[in-house]
Formats: sequence, structure tokens, C-alpha cells
Amino acid sequence: MAAQTARKRVTIRHLADSLGLTKGTVSRALNGYPDIAEATRLRVRRQADVLGYRPLSQAQGIRTGRTRSIGLVIRTDLPYAQRPIIADFLAGVSRRASSDNWTLTVATAASEAELIDTHSRLIDERKADGFILPRTDANDARVTLLRETGTPFVLYGRTSDMTDCAWFDISGEDAMTDAVDRLCRLGHRRIAFVNGDARYNFSRIRRDAVLAALADRGLPTDPGLMELTAMTHDTGRAATESLLGSDKPPTAILFATALAAVGAYSAAKAFGLKIGQDVSVISYDGIPEGEYADPGLTTYQVDNHHAGRRLAELLIRRVRGEPTETLRELAPAKLAARGSDGPPALSSEQLADRLKAAA
Repeated sequence: MAAQTARKRVTIRHLADSLGLTKGTVSRALNGYPDIAEATRLRVRRQADVLGYRPLSQAQGIRTGRTRSIGLVIRTDLPYAQRPIIADFLAGVSRRASSDNWTLTVATAASEAELIDTHSRLIDERKADGFILPRTDANDARVTLLRETGTPFVLYGRTSDMTDCAWFDISGEDAMTDAVDRLCRLGHRRIAFVNGDARYNFSRIRRDAVLAALADRGLPTDPGLMELTAMTHDTGRAATESLLGSDKPPTAILFATALAAVGAYSAAKAFGLKIGQDVSVISYDGIPEGEYADPGLTTYQVDNHHAGRRLAELLIRRVRGEPTETLRELAPAKLAARGSDGPPALSSEQLADRLKAAA
């Protein structure tokens, strides 16, 4: 039996000759340099697919100084650490990276200090060309590190100092404004807001949006209705118990995070109240626990797969030299209207009397 002839590897020279271009132009087109016209980049990539051209990653790394890898470090020590870094998000990042023959390097950290150390190690070991930074702090130490080392990065969120930052975010401020409008249309006049951890930049953005929306509609913004925070089921339950136990309880509660909102169901049940009838609840972030709650949680959902794809796209473009000012995107959240909100059955005063009578 004749030995099977090995398939000859297609080189960049073969690709260049087939297109009538120089090797340098083809190389820069394949690596996404901004000085190459988009039409030329597409033409080169199509021909590369036709011929079956695949770059040798080791040789390419030596030549370009790049690993063609996206870095992502996930916190594991917080009870909500995996949100929004879930399977759909990772799939979106890796799928977009793969389309450009990039890879995804994922590491974990169990503390704030380890988070910074892990980023530093990956930079020193050249394990990634740039990083996606999820759930940004208002003053984020990761941003400081990456700026100082000249390492490309893109934020999943925003931060207090946006200098030299590329970012993709969901418009939590628009969602909060829309939620206040929705509750007002239903007839609520005493609306509480339970925010996320103050360290996160999204907490400031969402709180400011809620306060502005309530003020625009002439509704009260009592400190007792606005200053509670919660990020977990248990803290969400505790915040709801505090609100319902006050002298002037709210008839509706808006949560910055869905996991905390799920805790409101336990608190309402303990008070003998029905979510969606006696007290309305709206949240941000879509999680399975909310979808299968009784009644289902009305929430503003995020398309994590799309977010992952966009973040990977923006980071690759940043690594290739595009300025940060062109790499900033704000996408809308999508309302999933379920049964947890509705017209108030009782006024705040009537609700307070009912709770006192049941105590």
C-alpha cells in the first residue's frame, strides 16, 4: 500500500502570491493592523480560509511579540463572584476569540490581593496580550496596574476615571429609570431602592439614576428607602425585612441585583405578604432563580453571550492599536416582565397598619 502523501503546509508566501500582494501586507491584514483597508483584510482572510492557511502560533509570537490570547481573571471568594461570569459569557468571549484564531486564558483569584498578583504574573509571563476586566470597581486597582504596565484592557462596565479606558457596558441607568417609570404607571408612590455593594461602579450609576427619576416625578427619596445595600439572597431578605418593618413601608422595591431581589420573596412570606400583589419587586440582571420564583421576577436582563463577544472584539482591536475613544459601547438591558410587579393593593399607610396588626 502506497504511503499517503503528507499535505503541504500553506505558508504566508503562498497566500501572498495567490492574492498578488506582498508578504508584509498579508501579514498585517491577518493581524488586523488599522493601516490595512477593511476590504483588503476581508479579502486576505477569505483567501486564507480557501487555501487552509493556519499561522504557526510560536513563530507568530516571536515575530509580533503577541500570544494572541485574551486574559480573564475571575474572583472566586465572593458569594456572587460568578455573576455575570457565567457559561454564556465565557462562550461569547471564546467564540469571538476563536474566529480570529485567538485563545482565552482564564485564571482565578480568591482575594483582592491575589487578583492583582495573578494579573501581574500573567503579564510577566506573557500569557495574554490584554485583559477583560469584569465587574469594575469605582476605583479599580486592576486598571491602575494595567495602565502602569502598558497592558491593553477593556472594562465590562465603567469606572470613576475613564482615562485610556476601552469599555463595554449595559445601560443600568436607563433600566433603573424605566423601572421607576413602570412602577409609577402602576400607581406606586412610595418606592424603595436596594443597591449593590458601594465599591462597584454600577452601584453609583444605578443609584444616581433612581434618585433622578424619583425626583423628576416628585416622589419621596427618604434616606431610609435609598440607603440599603444587598448582593446576596440573605442580604436581600434582610434589606426587605428592614423596609417592610419601617413605619412607612414601600409598596414597591427596586433592586440593583437580581440575587438580592430573590431574597425579598422569603421576607415577604415571613410577613404574610404576596410578591406582586402586596408589594411589587423589580430587579436588574436575569438569573434562573428569578425566572422560576413564584411569581416570576420582573427584571432587566443582560445578554451575557453578546457581551462576551463584544468585549473580545473590543480587546482584540485595542491590542491591534485602535485608540480607546473608538472602543466604547453602551447596550440596553431587556425587560423580562413577569408577575412580581403590579398595581399596589394597599397604600403605604394601609400596608403599615396591616403589618402591625399581623405582628
